[in-house]
Amino acid sequence: MNSILQKSKTLPKSPGVYQFIDNQGNIIYVGKAKNLKKRVSSYFTKNQTGKTKILVSKINDIKHIVVETETDALLLENTLIKKHQPKYNVIMKDDKTYPWICIKKEHFPRVFLTRNVIKDGSEYYGPYPSVKTARTLLDLIHHLYPIRSCKLNLSPEKIKKNTYEVCLDYHIGICKAPCVGFQDEKDYEKSIAHIRNIIKGNFKNSLNYFEQQMQKYAEQLEFEKAQEIKEKLESLKNYQARSTVVNPKINNVEVYNIVSDETAAYVNFLQVGHGSIVRSHTLEIKKKLHETDKEILELAIVEMRQRFQVFTHEIYVPFPIDILKDVKKTTPLKGDKKRLLELSKRNAIYFRLEKIKQLQLTDPEKHSNRIMKQMKTDLRLSAEPRHIECFDNSNIQGTNPVAACVVFKNGKPSKKDYRHFHIKTVEGPNDFASMEEIIYRRYKRLLENKQPLPQLIIIDGGKGQLSSAVKSLKKLGLYGKISVIGIAKRLEEIYYPNDSIPLYLDKKSETLKIIQRARDEAHRFGITFHRKKRMHHTLQTELEQISGIGPKTIINLLKKFKSVKKIKEASIEDLAQVVGTHKANLIKKYFSEKK
Repeated sequence: MNSILQKSKTLPKSPGVYQFIDNQGNIIYVGKAKNLKKRVSSYFTKNQTGKTKILVSKINDIKHIVVETETDALLLENTLIKKHQPKYNVIMKDDKTYPWICIKKEHFPRVFLTRNVIKDGSEYYGPYPSVKTARTLLDLIHHLYPIRSCKLNLSPEKIKKNTYEVCLDYHIGICKAPCVGFQDEKDYEKSIAHIRNIIKGNFKNSLNYFEQQMQKYAEQLEFEKAQEIKEKLESLKNYQARSTVVNPKINNVEVYNIVSDETAAYVNFLQVGHGSIVRSHTLEIKKKLHETDKEILELAIVEMRQRFQVFTHEIYVPFPIDILKDVKKTTPLKGDKKRLLELSKRNAIYFRLEKIKQLQLTDPEKHSNRIMKQMKTDLRLSAEPRHIECFDNSNIQGTNPVAACVVFKNGKPSKKDYRHFHIKTVEGPNDFASMEEIIYRRYKRLLENKQPLPQLIIIDGGKGQLSSAVKSLKKLGLYGKISVIGIAKRLEEIYYPNDSIPLYLDKKSETLKIIQRARDEAHRFGITFHRKKRMHHTLQTELEQISGIGPKTIINLLKKFKSVKKIKEASIEDLAQVVGTHKANLIKKYFSEKK
C-alpha cells in the first residue's frame, strides 16, 4: 500500500483519467479528475468509509492518461467504463439499440422506422426512447402526407418505361402513385420538406400549408376536400398541443435534471426545439461508491449526448457543472426555462417511482432492503430499523385512558405483534406520565421474557412525550441501545432526545411515509380500543342499574341482542327466551319508567 501511496503523490496535476488495478491485473475502477494528483491522493486519506475503503484495499497499481481538458477526461472515462466495465464504477442501465426515423436517400424518399443506422447519405432522426413514441410521430406523418411505403426503385428511367402498376395504397388515397408518373418528384419533395420540419419540432410551415389548402378548396366549393384538409390540420394541431411545453422561442436546447437515493440516480434528458419536446429519456445509474449528484450528472450528460447524437450549444442544468466548456450552461431561477427544468425533474421522479413499484412486485426483499438503508441514512441511525415500534395514547375528556403499540417489521405492519395497554398508575388526562408508564411496562416485559428489542421506537408526540419515553428507557438501561424519535403532528417534524432543533424530512420521502403510516396505525389501533372500552363501560353501567339483573345476565343479553337499543326494543317474549319471564318484566319495567 505504501508504494501505491507514493505513486499517487508522483502523478501530474493535469486533467486526466486514472485507473485502479487489482492484483489480478483487472481494472476495478476508472475515474476522471481536473487535477490527477489531488484526486487520486484523496482516496488514501484516513477518513474514507464503507465501499471506498474496500476499493482502496484492493488497489495494486495505478495507471493514468493525461488529457487537455476536464471534458476530454469525462469523454475518455465514459469510453473506458463502457469498454472495461469496472466492478466499482456506476452502471449505466438500459444500453439497448434505439429506434430512428429514416428519410431514405433515394428518388421519392421513403420515411420509415429503423434500428440500423447505415451511412449511405440517408437522414436519421432520433434515436427515440421508445418505439411507441416514434410510431406515434410516424403515424401522424403518414396521415398528413401521402408518401410511398413500397421499396421499388423509382428512378426516372423505370417510371418512363411503365415498369410498375398502381397498388392498393393509391386506391385508398395514402399514396399519389409516383411509380406510374401520377406525382412528380418536385411535388413529392415538398412533402418531405414539411415532414423534416415536423420531426424537428417545427410545425409552422405545415400549419400554414394546410391552412392555405383548406381555404383554397373552400373557395372552389370543394367542401369534401376542404373537410379532409381540416381534419389533417386538427390532427397536426393536437399533436403540437401535446408536444408544446412552454415558450416557442426556446429552440434547440437540452435540459437535464437528476434525482437520486442511496443506491441509484435517475437523470432525465429533454431535447427542446421550437418550444416542443422533441425527445425525452431517463437514464438509471446504479451507484457503486459515494458518487455525488454532480459527478453522476456530468457522466450522464456526456453519455446522453453521445448516445443520441445531440450537440446543441446550450443546456439547462439544476446546478453548475464543470464540463463542456464550449457549451452555454444555464441554471434557470424562474420563468419558462425553470419550468422546463422542473418538468425534467418530474420525469425523473416518475421514472424512479415506476422502477420502485416494479421492484416491489418482482423482488420485495430487495425493495425492503433499499428502504431500510434509506431510513438508516435519513434518520441518522446506527442500525437499519428492521423492527420498529410506535406508541400512541388515547383518552377522550380524561376517561378510559388507554395506549397502543404497533409493530412494523421490514417496513410493513406486523399485526400479530400489536399490543393494547390499560393505563394503571396515572389518574386523569396526563399524556406524559401515561407514555412513561407504557414504555416502561412494554420493555420491562420484553427484557424479562428475553424477546427481541426494536431498533427504532417512534413516539406520537413532540418533545414532552419523547422525554417521558427516554426516562423509562434510562430506568431500564436501554437508552442509547435503542434509537427513539418523536413525530409532532403540526409540521410532521422529527424530534431527537436532547436536541431542540427538529429534523424535517421531504414530504414525499419513503422514510417519512413509513413513520406517518406507523403513527396513523398506532392512532387508529388505540382509538378503536378506546371506543370499545368506553362503549363496554357505558353498556355495562346502564344495564347494571336494573335491580335484579347481574353480570351473567347482562353478558347473555348482549350476546343475543348485541346492543342496549335492541334490548329496549325487544318484546317481553323475546327477552323471556334469554333471561326468563321474571327478569324480562324487570327489564321492560325499568326502560318504560326511564322513558
